[in-house]
Order: sequence, then C-alpha cells, then structure tokens
Amino acid sequence: MATQLTQNLLLTVPLAPLVGAVIAGFFGKTIGRRGAHIVTILGVLVSFIVSAMVLKAVATEGARFNATVYEWMVLGGLKMEVGFLVDGLTAMMMCVVTFVSLMVHIYTIGYMEEDPGYQRFFSYISLFTFSMLMLVMSNNFLQLFFGWEAVGLVSYLLIGFWYKKPSAIFANLKAFLVNRVGDFGFILGIGLIVTFAGTLSYAEAFAKGPELAKLMFPGTDWMLLSVTCICLFIGAMGKSAQFPLHVWLPDSMEGPTPISALIHAATMVTAGIFMVARMSPLFELSDTALNFVLVIGAITALFMGFLGIIQNDIKRVVAYSTLSQLGYMTVALGASAYSVAVFHLMTHAFFKALLFLGAGSVIIGMHHDQDIRNMGGLRKYMPITWITSLLGSLALIGTPFFSGFYSKDSIIEAVHASHLPGAHFAYAAVVIGVFVTAFYSFRMYFLVFHGKEHFHHKPFPPEDDHGHDDHGHAHEPHESPWVVTAPLVLLAIPSVVIGFLTIQPMLFGDFFKDAIFVNHEAHQAMEELGKEFHGATAMALHAFTSLPFILAAAGLVTAYLFYMVMPSVPATIARVLSPIIKILENKYYMDWINEHVFAAGARLLGMGLWKGGDQALIDGALINGSARAVGGFASLTRLVQSGYLYWYALVMLLGVFGLLTWQLWPTLSGLVGR
Repeated sequence: MATQLTQNLLLTVPLAPLVGAVIAGFFGKTIGRRGAHIVTILGVLVSFIVSAMVLKAVATEGARFNATVYEWMVLGGLKMEVGFLVDGLTAMMMCVVTFVSLMVHIYTIGYMEEDPGYQRFFSYISLFTFSMLMLVMSNNFLQLFFGWEAVGLVSYLLIGFWYKKPSAIFANLKAFLVNRVGDFGFILGIGLIVTFAGTLSYAEAFAKGPELAKLMFPGTDWMLLSVTCICLFIGAMGKSAQFPLHVWLPDSMEGPTPISALIHAATMVTAGIFMVARMSPLFELSDTALNFVLVIGAITALFMGFLGIIQNDIKRVVAYSTLSQLGYMTVALGASAYSVAVFHLMTHAFFKALLFLGAGSVIIGMHHDQDIRNMGGLRKYMPITWITSLLGSLALIGTPFFSGFYSKDSIIEAVHASHLPGAHFAYAAVVIGVFVTAFYSFRMYFLVFHGKEHFHHKPFPPEDDHGHDDHGHAHEPHESPWVVTAPLVLLAIPSVVIGFLTIQPMLFGDFFKDAIFVNHEAHQAMEELGKEFHGATAMALHAFTSLPFILAAAGLVTAYLFYMVMPSVPATIARVLSPIIKILENKYYMDWINEHVFAAGARLLGMGLWKGGDQALIDGALINGSARAVGGFASLTRLVQSGYLYWYALVMLLGVFGLLTWQLWPTLSGLVGR
C-alpha cells in the first residue's frame, strides 16, 4: 500500500520526541524515572517507525514532499515559515537520526541508572532529537538556522550535564563559544543569500544560483557565490568540528557516554556534512569554495588521526576517530562526491555509535575507569561488548565487506579522480589516514580486550563520573546489563551489512537524484566511480589487492606487534620522538593559541574598549566632560550675576545697543561710503 507523505504524518516525526522531552522535563518528578524513560523512548520509537515508512515511500514509490507547514511572517517579498522538504537525503537522515537516538535512549536506562539527573537527561536527549529532525527536514534557511542553533544549545546542556564538575562546565562553554565562531560565518552566508537572492527558500535560492554565480562580492573581485559558500562552510566547520574549529569536540567527552554517541555519531557533528550536501547546487558553482572544503577536510582527516594514537582515555580515542572520519566526509564534499560523503555519514553513524556505546559498556564494566592502560583481557569478562566492539573497529578501518569499507574506499577513489588543485594533498592525506586509523583503533582494541589484565588489585577511581565514591576497593570487570548490550547488537548489524546493501542505489542509482546536484562536466569524480563499480561483491573482492587494504592491514599488524608482542617498542619510539609526541600531547598547541592569542587578544580588546571607550570616551568625555563643561560655563556666567537692578539695566541697554548696531551696520556703512 502506498504511503502518502502528508503534513500531519511528517509533523509526527519531530513532534513525538518533543512531546516526550516536555513531559520528562516538566513532569519528571511526577512520572518518576520509569515514566521518564518510557515516554521519551516511546516518542523516539514513534518517530523512527514513521521515518522508516517515509524512507520506504521515498525509495520504492518515489514519494516527495515540499510544502509550507506554518507561515510565521512576511516582510515585503521575504517569507519566514516552517516547512518540510522530504526527498532521499532527508528520508535517509531521518532514519539514521531516529534509529541511533532510539538505541541511545534504551542504552541510557542502564548507563544512567543511578544518576540523580535521570529524568532531566532523557528530556535533553529527546529535545536534541527534535532539534536535529527540524534541521534535516527543513525546506528553508530560517528553519535550518533554528535547528542548527537548537542542536548547539542542547549540546551545551548535555556536555555540561554534570554541572558540578568544573571540567564539564569548561567543556560545554568551550563548545558553545567555538560554535558561535562557526555560526557567525553561517549566518553571514544565509544573509548573503537573502540579500542577493531575496528568498529563504531552498528551491528559489538554488534556482537563482546561476544568476548569483555571475555577481561579484561588492567592492572586490571575488565571486559572490564563493564568499557565500565559504561562509556557509565555516558554519559547517564549527558544527562538524573541522580544523581549526575542532577543539571543542574532544573536550565534549566530559558529558555522559550516551550523549557522546548521540552528538558524535548521527546528529550534531554530521549537521555540517548534511548542510553542504543539501547546498550542492550552490557549491557546484564555485571551484574555489570546493577546493577550500577539500583542503580543510584533508587536514582534519590526517592530523586529527595522529592525535588518536597518543590518547589513553577510551572515549577520547573514539572522539579523535570521529574528527578524522568527519574529515573524510568533508574531503568527499570537496571532491563533489556529495552522495559518497552522505553515504559515509550513514555508515559511520552506525559503527561510531556502536564504538561509543561499546566504550561506555567497558567503562561500566570497569567501574568508571576510562584509562585503557588499566584494562586488558576484558574479552572473557565482557563477551558481547568485545565482539560488537571488534565489529565496529573492523568497520571503522574499512575492512572489505563491512559497511565502512564501501563508503571509505569510495571517498578515496573520488578524491583520486578529482581535478581540483588540492586533490593531490587530499589524496595523500586520506591514504595515510587509512594506516593511522587502523593503528589507533586496534591499539585501543588490543589494550582493552586482549593481553595482560592490568586491573587486578587496582582500586576504583576515588570518584567516578557520576559522583559516587567507591572507597577504593579492588574489583573485577563484568558484562553490562541487557539494556546496554542490546543496542550494541542492534547497531552491530547495520555496521556490518548496511554498506553492502545500499551502495548501489545511494551512489550509482537515483536515490539522491533530486536532492544532490553535481555538474558532471566540471567535476567528474562520481562518473569515474560509476565506471569502475561492478557490484558490491566485486568491489570488496578487488579491495584485497588495493593500497588502502594493505595500509589498513599494516596498521592492524603494527598495533598488534607494538602492544601485544613487543610492548617496549612504543615506549622507545616515544623517547626518540619526544618532541613530536609533546606536540601531539598538546594537540598542536591549538588550545594554547586559542587561549593566549585569540582569547588574550579579545580580553585586551575588551579592556581597551572598557578603559578607553567606555570609561575614557563615553563616561569621561561625553558624559562627565559635558557636565564639567556646563559647570565651567556656569562658573563664568556667575561672575556677572551681581544682584543689582541698575547693573542688569545697563547690561540690557548695552545689549540692545549692540544688537541695533549689528543690524544697522550694513546700512550705515553704505551711507558712509556714498
């Protein structure tokens, strides 16, 4: 039976999580912990079911929807409205967001079981889901910006969820400020579109793209569209954590693990990737903007991967993996392989959510110890977490037949086929990144699940993330409860098979036919990929002889040798390369630069504006100065105020005489001259 994409059906998708968030947030004490997770999970479940129905209708029946839901106001010819655009890109994002969110909601029951903010947390993650759905379903820039800012706001609340921890408060403030930098560029880009296209509608703005491509940015010889697209991408750099606006994402690990999966897998950090893909009709008209995107993505993919090598916190290893993979997606966008970028977004959402939730399961089993150097041999204690984490790691490094292989290998091939100036650097970065990814991923895997057990007779941390004091007694790891392991199993399935099942329709079919636009004459990467594709099985079999597979295998073997066979080698290398290790440990000094250059400069500027502008100019010169001037003038006029009537009469007569003289002087001068 055909599914009709009606307005009411589509409204159900974002509003169901919103209703759950409101009930859990405002009535959490009334309905209790059980009621809070039931109502929010039910809301997200309804949203996922409807999203799956929409995806089926879009994929098999060609259903589409693009209409206004609510008109807010009209200013001249500018319409501000809430509207939905549902096509292949939107339907895929709706399903990914709601499925991952549903898994995170279920997982949270076990992970946050003893947390006093249980109801508040469920309210936040449901509100986050609503915000992301409003973003991906929008058909205009106003609603896009609303969703964009809403996910930023709720991420601020989630990262600082444990608000009594100073590090959590610092991390959420850092995320908020860094994203404001990116959002400033984003709103400038939207402002340029509104100014020169005169519309907030996607369809109308895209239709005017060729006209905008002929315009120059006022006062310069820059293409208007290049400036606009770069401004939009700066917004994506903040949300999708691209260099140098990436610094907030690793620190966001201060929040509970479920939100690490939610923010880093399918929602907030992929918003920028989705936005650029949605804006493909505009980006395709500017090679300058595409090259900028390509280079930034390549830098992020490679250099953030290096940082993952030296991390010892299990969540931070996965976080830097996210940064690197976001760089891969961005590289694909720059190579005009938008569908490949979105394909990797989808596959990455499943295996990265799996890895984060697996890390959380390990943290539960280790009684909230997150240092991988204190683990080892957990395979026999946590068999479900072990096998699912292994599957997630194999997907991440691009093992043939796993989902990550199909998307990652397609990105590498697309960059190789690109003819943009930055393509050579980008190709080198993504190829080297294959080895780096495999090395740090299996370094973590081997140190956590294999080798010697390093947790015996080790006390609990004096205070865990939840603020519970465990009194420093020895412990044994244990498998997590079913509400934690069930989402791991459900996420492991698409992490293995989703790439194999969907690569043909998503990359070489017509799934994105009216959602993504590529100028194949100018940018031929996708055509080259299409010529070389002979089916998912053939692609995987051929990969066993390819350079990326060799590098991935080399990274895995190297990790095994270094940490299982010859554990003294990494320490020796660290001593020899200590200057480089120090740079990596300080994260390329980006935090130092931000604090001592930009923040210090801002403080200096603020001090100058305060002392020089506010105190000296406004208070000193304009306000107090004018008061002093009036007082000085009054003191002078006071000298002629004698109080005697004859004196005032004399002054009046002199004044009248002076006035008459001034008025009659031209006439008298004429008479004298005659």
